[in-house]
Amino acid sequence: MSGLELTLDPERQPRRFEVINSTGGRRRWSMDDKARIISETLEPNVVISEVARRPHGLRPQQVFTWRREARKLASSATQDTPVFVPAVVAAPPEPAAKRPSATSV
Repeated sequence: MSGLELTLDPERQPRRFEVINSTGGRRRWSMDDKARIISETLEPNVVISEVARRPHGLRPQQVFTWRREARKLASSATQDTPVFVPAVVAAPPEPAAKRPSATSV
């Protein structure tokens, strides 16, 4: 017979099993923590995978995603900020005095 067999056999002792009740799921990283981790990856000669795995227990893909999101935020912040160029308005030059033309007497 294939599949799962359920039998109630009074002579067999039930086996013990453990239920793990975790607080669950995903870890939440604050914006400060993300910024600190991203800044670690921006140092020269740093391997992002090592920064992600060793001290923080993260997957490198997560750190790459955070870096991409940070770049998007930085570029959108600069696009939303109006850029002004200083303009100097000078007085118009005075018209030159009319010179007599060579053909007039």
